[in-house]
Amino acid sequence: MQHNPRFLELVEQAKQRIKECSVNDVQEKLRNKEQFHFIDVREDHEFWVDHAAGACHLGKGIIERDIETVIPDKQATIVLYCGGGFRSALVADALQQMGYTHVLSMDGGIRAWREAGFPLEKDKSI
Repeated sequence: MQHNPRFLELVEQAKQRIKECSVNDVQEKLRNKEQFHFIDVREDHEFWVDHAAGACHLGKGIIERDIETVIPDKQATIVLYCGGGFRSALVADALQQMGYTHVLSMDGGIRAWREAGFPLEKDKSI
């Protein structure tokens, strides 16, 4: 997908303020049974096709509205991902502005997850 230049600028600015992790880092957290929230911020239809095993869904369009209900603990570790790591970087930046202190954006998103051969799930409601 070809992204617009201003969108890419916005993402690059956000990436200077957030922390990122790799798909391998996330897989290690899962293997070690670390406590963290693994959130897919893609659109509903993207999540329904498939998503990283163990991830829950809070789309970018609603996460700021609903995050405090879903994860009231501002100290909780949250790992976000999207298609390629751009939208999740923007969400990580927003959540930090809302007071969340341990937020990570998974670099490469679901594409990197798939390429690594890590487990996927399909939405069971479809």
